[in-house]
Amino acid sequence: MLIDLSVPLNEKTPVYPGDSKTQIKTGSTFEKDGCQNHYVCISTHVGTHMDGPSHMLSGEKNIDEISLDRFSGRGVCIRVDNNQFDIEKIKQVYIQEGDIVLFHTGMSEKYHETIYFKKYPAIPESIANYLVQKKIKIIGVDMCSPDHPPFPIHKILLKNNILIIENLTNLKSLIGKEFKIYAFPLKVSLDGSPVRVVAEII
Repeated sequence: MLIDLSVPLNEKTPVYPGDSKTQIKTGSTFEKDGCQNHYVCISTHVGTHMDGPSHMLSGEKNIDEISLDRFSGRGVCIRVDNNQFDIEKIKQVYIQEGDIVLFHTGMSEKYHETIYFKKYPAIPESIANYLVQKKIKIIGVDMCSPDHPPFPIHKILLKNNILIIENLTNLKSLIGKEFKIYAFPLKVSLDGSPVRVVAEII
């Protein structure tokens, strides 16, 4: 069974405060051209998307320079109760090298509310450093970010080749299940990319 963990991408998709909104314009139409196409203007960090190292670190890799084997792997979903990240609880979870670790906070239920971009919990540095030690591939959150400015968690993870996926949804469907994650971004020479994230229950 496949579970879609991505939010819809359209002109109503919320954007991080200060980012440009998504714009979609009609190119061809059936009536005029016999086919249809559209022009889409989006941020590299809109909707469900992946941050590459160059998003926060000057001179580091763009998303198209990341090896394909980094975009899929065994998934682990950890529930975060009451917006409190607990390092001791996380240490009790079986995490292997190369895993993709997802945090279910429940913030995705407030995706279209102002609070979503203001009152989300930040991952502590102790947890980020622990995941670096475990040598995971990706961290994913059902929030707009794993931290707040000046984004110390981004920098810890990205400088250690751990990619970041933001604005995930449907994570509650993964609690207690074994699954694999597929999260392939567009092959763009940029700092990040929208990504379709899918969990395969195994």
